[in-house]
Amino acid sequence: MADPRNIALGVLLKIENDNAYSNLALNNAARENRLDPRDSSFVSALVYGVLERKLTLDYIIRQYSKIPLRKIESKTKQILRLGVLQLLFMDKIPESAAVNESVNLAKKHKLQKSAGFINGVLRSITRAEVKYTLPDKSDAEYYYSVKYSVPRGLVKLWIDSYGESNAVELFKSLSGRPKLCARVNTLKTDTDSLISILEKEGAKAERSSLLKNAVCLNNTGSIERLGAYKSGLFHIQDLSSQLCVDILDPKPRDIMLDVCSAPGGKSFTAAQYMENRGKIFACDLYDHKLRLINDGAKRLGAGIIHTLKRDGANGAVLPLADRILCDVPCSGLGILSRKPEIRYKEDLIGSDLPELQYAILCNSAKSLAVGGRLVYSTCTLNPEENNRNAAKFLKEHPDFAGVKLELPNGVERMVGEREYEITLSPHRAGTDGFYAAAFTRRA
Repeated sequence: MADPRNIALGVLLKIENDNAYSNLALNNAARENRLDPRDSSFVSALVYGVLERKLTLDYIIRQYSKIPLRKIESKTKQILRLGVLQLLFMDKIPESAAVNESVNLAKKHKLQKSAGFINGVLRSITRAEVKYTLPDKSDAEYYYSVKYSVPRGLVKLWIDSYGESNAVELFKSLSGRPKLCARVNTLKTDTDSLISILEKEGAKAERSSLLKNAVCLNNTGSIERLGAYKSGLFHIQDLSSQLCVDILDPKPRDIMLDVCSAPGGKSFTAAQYMENRGKIFACDLYDHKLRLINDGAKRLGAGIIHTLKRDGANGAVLPLADRILCDVPCSGLGILSRKPEIRYKEDLIGSDLPELQYAILCNSAKSLAVGGRLVYSTCTLNPEENNRNAAKFLKEHPDFAGVKLELPNGVERMVGEREYEITLSPHRAGTDGFYAAAFTRRA
C-alpha cells in the first residue's frame, strides 16, 4: 500500500540532493509507485506545499527548535517541514495525524533520536495559542520574504523593478498550481472539435479569451495518456508563449529561425500559423533536446520543422530568414509557480546570463532579412535580462528598429514600457511571467 508522506519525502530529498525538477520527480514517483489519482494529488500537495513555503516553514521551525536549523540533519528537516505544513497550512488533516505520521516517518527511516525531537516540535505547535508571528513590517524585504517564502534578493529586485504593489501580487501568484493551457493543432483539428474530443475522454477544455486556438485544461490526469494528445491534436503551451508566436507573426512560405528551440513548443505553434508551408529551422545545442523537438513535430504533423544542432551565441550565420525567434536561456523568474524549487538557487539573480542572452540576440540578428521580424523573449521577470538587453540592442544596431506591438484585448503590460516590448505577469495578463520585444531590420 502506498505511503504518500514517505513518497513525498523521497521526492523532496531528490529535489534537494540531486537538483531534480519538481514536476519530473513527481511524475516519476507517481508512475513508479502506481499511485491512484487521490494519492498522487496528496503527494503533489505535500511536495509543492513544502517547496512553496520553505522559508516560511523554516522560520516557524526556528521559533520552536532549540537546535539551530543548519545543524538539523537533512531528512529530519524535511520531515519537520512536512509536519508543520500539515499542521498549519492543510486544513483537512487532523493535528493528531500530522504529528503521529511525521513521527512514524522518522522511525521508518531509522531516525529514532529525531523522532522524539520531531514529536516535541510539532506537539509544541499544537499547544501554542498563537502558532507563529511574522517579522515586523518595518523591514519590508524580510517581512515579504518570510510571508511569501521568497528570497530577499528577489523581493528587492521585484519591488525596485515593478513597484511594491505589483511585487506583492507577484509574490501571491507563486502559491498554488497555475492553470494548464494548450495550443490547438490547427493542422489536424479545430478548437470546437478538440473540446468535444477531450470531453469524451473525461477532460475539460475551455476556450481562452485572449488568443484564438488556445484552450485551458482541467481534469486531464496524465496528459500523455489522452488519445487526443497521442494523436497530435494539441500541445501544452502557456498563453505567454503562444502570444510570443503571435507577436512574431510567421506567415505561410516564410523562412523562420528558432535559435533556442527546445522543447519546440513555439516552433510547433509557428508551423500552425504557417499552415505547414515554408521552413522552420529549430536549433539547439544538445542532441537529446533536438530529439524532443523531432518527436513533437512528428506527433503534430509539423513537417516544415527541421532541427539543427547549433550554438546560438557563437554558431555560424545562417541564410537570411523572414522571422527569427530568440527565446533565450534565462533565470526563469516568470515560471516560479511551475518550478518553485528554482527560487532557492544561489545564483538566482546575479549571473552572467544577460551577457549570454545579448550574444545570442546579436548573433541571431545577422540572419534577419530586411523587412523581417525578430522577437527576443524570456520567461523571466528581471529588467537586466529583458528591457535593458532590448534597449542596448537597438542602441548598438542602428539598422534595426522596434516594432509596435498589437496586443489582443485583455492583455495588459505589468509596467509602462516602450511600444515594442511587453512584460507579462500572472496578475495582469493571466499568464506566466514573460517578456517579449519585437524588432525589424531596415533597408
